[in-house]
Amino acid sequence: MKKTLLTFIFLIITVPTFSQTFNQEIFNTKGTASLTGKINFEKLNTVPYNEWFSKNYESYVPKENIISDIKTNMQAYTIKIFMGTWCGDSKREVPKFYKILSETNFPLNRLTTIAVEGDREHYKQSVGGEQEGLNIHRVPTFIFYKNGKEVNRIVESPKTTIEEDIKDILSRNYTPNYASVTKMNTIIETLGTDYISQNSENLVNEFTTISKSLYELNTYANVLFFAGKEKEAIEILKFNIVLFPKEADAYVSLANKLVTTENISDAISSYEHSLKFQKNEKINIKIQQLKKSL
Repeated sequence: MKKTLLTFIFLIITVPTFSQTFNQEIFNTKGTASLTGKINFEKLNTVPYNEWFSKNYESYVPKENIISDIKTNMQAYTIKIFMGTWCGDSKREVPKFYKILSETNFPLNRLTTIAVEGDREHYKQSVGGEQEGLNIHRVPTFIFYKNGKEVNRIVESPKTTIEEDIKDILSRNYTPNYASVTKMNTIIETLGTDYISQNSENLVNEFTTISKSLYELNTYANVLFFAGKEKEAIEILKFNIVLFPKEADAYVSLANKLVTTENISDAISSYEHSLKFQKNEKINIKIQQLKKSL
């Protein structure tokens, strides 16, 4: 197993390097380190990241028959990994993915790994802005490209195992997690934000079959909001209420954003609606404070 790791490190070292800043480290108020922007395998094997990366890399044993099936076809693709060194899902899945790349002898000059941040101000954004336009709402996200075009992606976690999901992607027989977000992102990009409110009733019928919980679109809206796309985020949160009309958190999420944009009256109304479905003394206090501010 260690021989495999050393071989993989050797492959990385022999890949040509370019004058670009890699492995930028940031620290939160507690002094905890995380990475942002483009990163590499070597950095993930240093303290403190090796505490989870090296352990999970070494312990993962991909299915040999699947590796054999995907080994040749993998070489025609380029891949981008978006991850968070603060994210539990990334800590679990990214080392496994790297192990599969090693087992398939994937050329590392066809791989780009980007770390995104987890704080509110830069929520799931990278210092280099590499996430822009790619609908990165959950991490890790593994995006497969062929001839410069996205073919498919694995979002947050595999449906079976990573290597089996890759096999399905290569055979063009794969639908990623969070279909509701993919659909909503397509609507915004092709039809515009106003289309959501103008067609909410019809959209509810479509989204009911693909939305597993209110948190799918809720997280997506948060990512957009903290990326400066406040209008889009608020329209999605309003639609999420229509989709999940009896979920208190749907109303609270919208109200929180309305407060931030100083739409206090509508925020109060949304908070009050949440109390019809779940008692919450903190929300009661928040409502009283907002009423005093009017």
